[in-house]
Amino acid sequence: MALSRFWSYIIVLSAIYIFYMLGTGQMYTLGSLVNGKQNDPTIVSEMEAKQLQQSDTALFAVLQANKVYANTTGDSTYHLMDNGIIQIAAGKQAADGIFPTCKNTIMDIWLPLIGYLTFFCGLLNLLNDSNAITKLANVLSPFFAKIFPELPKGHPAYGFMTMNFAANFLGLDNAATPFGLKAMESMQEVNTNKERASNSQIMFLCLHAAGLTLIPTSIIGYRAAQHAANPADIMLPTIITSFVGTIAALIFVSIKQRINLLNPIVIAFVTVISAVIGFLLFYVNQLTGIQKFHFTGNLSNGVLLFIILAIVAYSIFQEKIFKSNNTNIFDSFVHGAKDGFTTGVRVLPYMIAMLVALSIFRNSGLMNIVMSGVTSVLAAFGVDPQIIQAIPVALMRPFSAGGSRGFMLDAMKTYGADSVAGQLSCLFQGAAETTFYVVALYFGSVNIKDSRYALSVMLLVDLVCVLTAIFVVKIYF
Repeated sequence: MALSRFWSYIIVLSAIYIFYMLGTGQMYTLGSLVNGKQNDPTIVSEMEAKQLQQSDTALFAVLQANKVYANTTGDSTYHLMDNGIIQIAAGKQAADGIFPTCKNTIMDIWLPLIGYLTFFCGLLNLLNDSNAITKLANVLSPFFAKIFPELPKGHPAYGFMTMNFAANFLGLDNAATPFGLKAMESMQEVNTNKERASNSQIMFLCLHAAGLTLIPTSIIGYRAAQHAANPADIMLPTIITSFVGTIAALIFVSIKQRINLLNPIVIAFVTVISAVIGFLLFYVNQLTGIQKFHFTGNLSNGVLLFIILAIVAYSIFQEKIFKSNNTNIFDSFVHGAKDGFTTGVRVLPYMIAMLVALSIFRNSGLMNIVMSGVTSVLAAFGVDPQIIQAIPVALMRPFSAGGSRGFMLDAMKTYGADSVAGQLSCLFQGAAETTFYVVALYFGSVNIKDSRYALSVMLLVDLVCVLTAIFVVKIYF
């Protein structure tokens, strides 16, 4: 319900604001909102070439020679079109328009997702047909039963969730998504109200969104590209921030669902995870900058390859089980891959709906108004200007991964990759999730219409991550 209202309100409010801007002359054309692309020049006025020739012959001569002219201040650009019209542009478009968003969602997001889902769901079916997922679930049941009390003991969802958490932990977002969608489908089988999110699904999604991360691979890569002195130095702050966010998600949802976390099993499990993180941190901090980058890359990709090896090798070891079910390892993989493709087709409408709505929201200018308002309030309270410089990333992250990534790269280019603003922007990007997209994708995959309190808890966790990131950057850097 909350997601439905958010989606409806941002479209209506954005459209009303767009028509207001058009009616008051503050917006010149609607074409870019429909057909424009991100970072295209924003057209603010047009004039005939003859008109400019009469008023400014020197500028007209430059345009005739070069077709494009940017004034000395760089805040406006003149483009001479083939039809003799001169377009005057100022600023850049915030996001792709409606049609490009629909196209790019399919080409750049959905088709790659289909590939990931097809391959990893094939592997997951091998786990299922070889009974490995059942054994994994039985091993993890003592812990998961405490925080997912509504799921039956040894439920297959335990295994899928474990794979999802492990992939997130290693910064393998593309691998984590298929595992997570499979976990949601598995939990949906025991959901008594198919259109309403169950407690178990909410707990899983909030923990997934908190995204406990050991190796922020992509963030390290961006920092290396921006010539950071030590690109991998963001690891420790990311681990601390995401760990605090994960614990916060666990506590918030447990309070809502009245789950008692003060029991030996949960405490022991959290202690073990903390010890593993502590050991890896200790080891990584002994390495040099290049060694850190090399080790973290090999660790994440090596674990992924090991998982693939382990699944296929175990399936070969248990080949008699496949034969008893009148199938074989390859056919089992293909059958699971087909299910992955079907899941991908099912989630496309939810992806399109959310991303188009966010495109309209950003291009309308309302997003900038919200950001400006928040930064102004923070400045009035005396918040460090370097923190305010990174706030746009935190505000954009729940809405758009691409948009927040753009703000992050801009912060590193403008203030430096090793500045407080640059470090904090990377931390906001690496230790948080695209909340609205995740809710739409995961609940949409199982046709859930009422997400209950999932969205509000996830946004609260995002806030915890933002506050933790600020504290950690101040202490660590």
